Amino acid sequence: MAKKVLVLGEVRDGALRNVSYEAIAAAKKIADGGEIVGALIGDGISQLANSLIAYGADRVVTVEHPHLKSYTSDGFSQALLAVLDQENPQAIVFGHTSLGKDLSPKIASRLQSGLISDVTEIEGSGDSALFIRPIYSGKAFEKVKIKDGVVFVTIRPNNIAPLEKDESRSGDVSSITVDIQNLRTIIKEVVRKASTGVDLSEAKVVVAGGRGVKSEEGFEPLRELANLLGGAVGASRGACDAEYCDYSLQIGQTGKVVTPDLYIAAGISGAIQHLAGMSNSKVIVAINKDPEANIFKVADYGIVGDLFEVIPMLIQEFKALKVNS
Repeated sequence: MAKKVLVLGEVRDGALRNVSYEAIAAAKKIADGGEIVGALIGDGISQLANSLIAYGADRVVTVEHPHLKSYTSDGFSQALLAVLDQENPQAIVFGHTSLGKDLSPKIASRLQSGLISDVTEIEGSGDSALFIRPIYSGKAFEKVKIKDGVVFVTIRPNNIAPLEKDESRSGDVSSITVDIQNLRTIIKEVVRKASTGVDLSEAKVVVAGGRGVKSEEGFEPLRELANLLGGAVGASRGACDAEYCDYSLQIGQTGKVVTPDLYIAAGISGAIQHLAGMSNSKVIVAINKDPEANIFKVADYGIVGDLFEVIPMLIQEFKALKVNS
């Protein structure tokens, strides 16, 4: 049976995150020919509505308010509940991001619905859709089917390919006025410690360093390689604990989960906690002086050597490829 599916578009720094488009692709499978409604919440974000339509949304509903300029749980909850009350969808799709992981369980609880989080694949469509998600730190996968009630889903970035962009698509863009009030938290300033550039959780290429990087300065070659490949820099918890980099770069069970097309692990031993955050990467390249390092067990390609010799060689080769291409 065709379903109306609502997709929450996530905005960061005035632009839609790529996971918003991936969520539309997931919604298409759930809808099974039904309507896809995009939802945008923020301040000064209505101009982004056409991007959601170009990637497959049939129409978009916006909620704008000065209190929604930065994310707060209670502010966004009020706005999204107003959209849901108007639209009454049979399914709702979020990105499995910091925002999605905070907001989705609160809304699902308010509506007394279940939530399937961190979905990496959807088999089938409509009522027969099976949602696949990793469990036990990625060691196994479970398939979940919703039999009744509203379907709440968060999807992991970089796993469900977005639909092809079509600028000729058209759809209605409407707005809802919501009086955002009784906020327990008001964001006055956002101070970012993370480096600017590609979002780590959505990066197609990640260059990560561990304790083997030895110092804060040791991350510089990794940053150069990541910039050259259009990727992002990550780190193991060991490197963060040693204060070589900020915890915002941490990948692992207690950090970010990434699934890039290419993951380069430099000076990372491969503790199980770190593997939980990156083992589903499509191609893994490990660089370590210890041939017995655990990281080689999950790597597609392994280089036994000093990262301070190997990384500069990779930089040189990639630069040569760019010049000759």
